[in-house]
Amino acid sequence: MTHSAVKGVNGLENPSFTIEDGDPYSALSELDAAGLHEKKKDYSEHGRTLVYSVTEIPPWYLCILLGIQHYLTALGGLVAIPLILSKELCLQHDPLTQGHLISTIFFVSGICTLLQVLFGVRLPILQGGTFAFLTPSLAMLSLPNWKCPAWTQNASQVNVTSPEFIEVWQSRIRELQGAIMVASCFQIFVGFSGLIGFVMQFIGPLTIAPTVTLVALPLFNSAGDEAGSHWGISAMTIFFIVLFSQYLKNVPVPLPSYQGSRKCHFPKIYLFQIFPVLLGLALTWLICFVLTVTNAFPSDPAVYGYPARTDIKGDVLSQAPWFRFPYPGQWGVPTISLAGIFGIIAGVISSMVESVGDYFACARLSGAPPPPKHAINRGIGVEGIGCLLAGAWGTGNGTTSYSENVGALGITRVGSRIVIVAGGCVLLVIGMFGKIGAVFASIPTPLIGGLLLVMFGIITAVGISNLQYVDMNSSRNLFIFGFSIYAGLAIPNWVNKNSQVLETGILQLDQVIQVLLTTGMFVGGFLAFILDNMIPGSKEERGLLAWNETCQEECDEMRVLEVYSLPFGIGTKFCTSSWAQYLPTCPQRLSGSKSMKEPKSFTQETGFKISSEREHEIDIDTRM
Repeated sequence: MTHSAVKGVNGLENPSFTIEDGDPYSALSELDAAGLHEKKKDYSEHGRTLVYSVTEIPPWYLCILLGIQHYLTALGGLVAIPLILSKELCLQHDPLTQGHLISTIFFVSGICTLLQVLFGVRLPILQGGTFAFLTPSLAMLSLPNWKCPAWTQNASQVNVTSPEFIEVWQSRIRELQGAIMVASCFQIFVGFSGLIGFVMQFIGPLTIAPTVTLVALPLFNSAGDEAGSHWGISAMTIFFIVLFSQYLKNVPVPLPSYQGSRKCHFPKIYLFQIFPVLLGLALTWLICFVLTVTNAFPSDPAVYGYPARTDIKGDVLSQAPWFRFPYPGQWGVPTISLAGIFGIIAGVISSMVESVGDYFACARLSGAPPPPKHAINRGIGVEGIGCLLAGAWGTGNGTTSYSENVGALGITRVGSRIVIVAGGCVLLVIGMFGKIGAVFASIPTPLIGGLLLVMFGIITAVGISNLQYVDMNSSRNLFIFGFSIYAGLAIPNWVNKNSQVLETGILQLDQVIQVLLTTGMFVGGFLAFILDNMIPGSKEERGLLAWNETCQEECDEMRVLEVYSLPFGIGTKFCTSSWAQYLPTCPQRLSGSKSMKEPKSFTQETGFKISSEREHEIDIDTRM
């Protein structure tokens, strides 16, 4: 066996091995499962391996299970947003309508995920509701004319089927719908006009690092609150996830399989590495169920540890309908107010900054080259379309890239984007079948808290890892990064406590200021962007040379096209036209490039590929 170190798609050393017959194999052993030889691919000299890279397709059953795992990872945020809004929408005593809102946000998130993976940035990144929209939404609903009537706060006076009550909450959500739909047009323009891609030429590692890092750091409070509802159960969840993802990741598990030629056999699968989150949650959930049945958990809601019980949300399952199809305008015709529009636009700006950082983090974890400008343009534009759809369907929120699922890529080491396609389909199905959504919505709070602690830690580390391109012996760079991180934590904390000091008397302007200055990733990313471009420093010192080499040299043009070109032949038939080269959503012809066409392969039609060493073993039809 001979060893040769080659550069991976992310510019890192990729140890590869050659067996005596000359076929390339990864460092880890070859497995056979239902005709599939799973080969782990090492993308880092530090041992960070990918079972599947961004363009590869796992077997269909793995796609479904991994898609469910991504749904579970996003579950906390998807469920929390409608529940937080329900109080201001006067729905705190109408759990059935709350369930309809949750199903709607599931359904729309599935649509937006499919659009983003297939036609947007084309990275394995899930779409869902955004907390950046919550602050302006709550501010708008707190206005005197939208405050809930006193009788809606009394459960004994609320008749959830009365036309009067229905009009109370539907008029408020229609107001949110209109503001979100108008504000989304701004995001669509910024994306498809190429404005966001133009700005990206001034953004380097010193801007991306604090932006991504501050996606997770400010959330320590909410993650701690969730986990703190029962630290024992949260610690158990963390223990199982760490055990499966770090200690047992290289332990193969024999599973029964049936194949025509081999009949019943037991191929070995790296089960713990692929499903650490799903297994960790399931095992802890089972333990919580046993402790609930034996009354080990307190039955008094006022006693610590009560949220760990599995029977708290039992009535949700009985009340939820089996089938309900969400549709646009289900709450009525949206209405529009300027106060809401300006506030939501501030949330859109914060969401775009977060998403650009998520794109780079997702590319690193999925073995893809850094996203080029045309892919970022499409990604932001498609997110704008997602916000438009969310407003039309009436989720009460917009859509953005989910940082939690970027962290899940680092845990599972499965970077295939078709897994996220499966996750989007799971969201669609669960959005239509209320009983299934109700089952997952009944996960005890401490389990979600433990999961968030693990995921937010991964996101923070991914953000800091961008500094590998930067000269961190430079006092200039140390100052920019350190100051941006600290200011991104300190300024939002002060504004939250002293918002009245910044009041200008203009409601719309106050909302914009409030949203921007309380969003840590915006504050830190904006300061890093300004300082990095204004303080003198060489390109090598700023990390721009290494950053650009990673994209231009290590990730050749064909690799970038393979990952980020549009699918189903659109990239080869539409974007190769001479006039299409000037569109912000199409790749520009590079100097010295003979052709913009992709290699004739399965990738040309679908954007997904089967690696060369697997291609002779797997029937493409069975993989789809």
